[in-house]
Amino acid sequence: MNSMENMDHQQGRRTTKSNQRPKGGLITMPFIFANEVCEKLAVVGFQTNMISYLTEQLHMPLTKAANTLTNFGGTGSLTPLLGAFLADSIAGKFWTITIASIIYQLGMISLTISAIVPKLRPPPGEEASGGQLAILYISIYLAALGSGGIRPCVVAFGAEQFDESDPKQKNSTWKYFNWYYFAMGASMLVAVTVLVYVQENIGWGIGLGIPTILMVVSITSFVFGYRLYRHLDPSGSPFTRLAQVCVAAYKKRKLPMVNDPRLLYENEGLDAPISFAGKLIHTKHMKFLDKAAIVTEEDNPKTPNLWRLNTVHRVEELKSIIRMGPIWAAGIILITAYAQQSTFSLQQAKTMDRHLTKTFQIPAGSMSFFTISSMLTTIALYDRVLIPIMRRLTGLDRGITFIHRMGVGFVISIMATFVAGFVEQKRKHTAIVHGLVDDPHAIIPLSYVWLVPQYALHGMAEAFMSIGHLEFFYDQAPESMKSTAMALFWTAISLGNYLSTFMVSMVHKFTATKDGLNWLPDDNLNKGKLDYFYWLITLMQVFNFIYYVVCAKFYTFKPVQLQMRDSDGSKNELELVTTEE
Repeated sequence: MNSMENMDHQQGRRTTKSNQRPKGGLITMPFIFANEVCEKLAVVGFQTNMISYLTEQLHMPLTKAANTLTNFGGTGSLTPLLGAFLADSIAGKFWTITIASIIYQLGMISLTISAIVPKLRPPPGEEASGGQLAILYISIYLAALGSGGIRPCVVAFGAEQFDESDPKQKNSTWKYFNWYYFAMGASMLVAVTVLVYVQENIGWGIGLGIPTILMVVSITSFVFGYRLYRHLDPSGSPFTRLAQVCVAAYKKRKLPMVNDPRLLYENEGLDAPISFAGKLIHTKHMKFLDKAAIVTEEDNPKTPNLWRLNTVHRVEELKSIIRMGPIWAAGIILITAYAQQSTFSLQQAKTMDRHLTKTFQIPAGSMSFFTISSMLTTIALYDRVLIPIMRRLTGLDRGITFIHRMGVGFVISIMATFVAGFVEQKRKHTAIVHGLVDDPHAIIPLSYVWLVPQYALHGMAEAFMSIGHLEFFYDQAPESMKSTAMALFWTAISLGNYLSTFMVSMVHKFTATKDGLNWLPDDNLNKGKLDYFYWLITLMQVFNFIYYVVCAKFYTFKPVQLQMRDSDGSKNELELVTTEE
């Protein structure tokens, strides 16, 4: 079998494995979305109001509770690197998602039991004991480990149900990202309203028990669609391939570079398992890595030692990952800004008048309703209004590139933290006027509506930045590294949460005065300077945006050679200069 036939065989094996109806497509979406809706209801119901659980049920100091949550968020967003490795190299995405969901389920069961059994919580006025904290940490880090297998795989697994070599499905992927995020947001909206209300007004046992049951439904619905899914076999460790290119380039570092890139090593048969959806073509950047593809007398092109000789496609895989790095790093600060909603913004809300009627008030944990509803509205308007308008102006099917989409998100996020600082000044001024500064538990006569703009702006920023970031990673990553690319997305979130923890700790330390006060006091937010903290994040975001603009200007889009299918089913190779469109 020659190399082209081998590629055709691989493509056929990866899509249908039989003459039955092709796998994947829209028919799989109800199972994937049902899984995501139930999983997000469970996860958000588990996490959104956790700051209240830690401070009110386990009696943690505010900064310790805030850092516990951001550390959990950071760990939960770092473990996707492990999940991506398992999915891309060993288990495949389906089984990684399934096993990880079961691990997450165990963490939720453990935390729910601790909320039901009185002995697992401290008595009033006392902090949680070491054993009680141990159960908490075991529970949340089981959840973090489980989320490591779910987060990088479920988005990529859904996108893989559409065959980009089929002209009828070519534009389905970027639409999928919009509606995936919309479905996720809708389920989060229910979680931050209904589930948070149950937790605060009925009980934490039931409030955590409902998400635990929903997680069971999520796993069941996902597994039920097994026979309909388009399963792509794992193609070996992507990290090993990247290391092989680095080692081979280093070993041949003293060789002169060839004048013609067509002389570099190519082997379609060898690359078939990792280039089934498109072969990367040579780029002129980072030429020192091209030396890994120079054939010498010591090399055997038929059975190459990959620690000495690599194909152009494998070299370009590494180049693609390196090129993505600066854009990836730009997303970290935005997550740091976004993280404040579930910690200090929530504590602001607790001190303000949240009554809708004389007898009903919005739970502080439900304030993210305004973030999520803003995000959903922005996604719908983006998909139905902005894209058609911009498509006429730019000629791009997606309206604007994901690079521009992320840029808009950065600007809106800057506005969000800038506004938040002024709202905090207004809140403290009202507390001073009414003589409530010394009472940390007093409800200040200032409506929660003042917080709505900052929450809504964060939602708009997420609709642009987070979805744009997802599109960027999925589109620009090598074809065999989609889960790894999604892990990079979650790693940026991880580092953003860790940066938030670091900033809170440093601000807490270096703004401390002799009388024991600082910008972010544990016991009385009225005596702090949270407004300064918000403006510090704003300044960091401004510098980050300048950095992003420079990176975006010099970014080179991934060049790829796609094997397209004509309407009659025949194959036609189409070389794309970039994948920007």
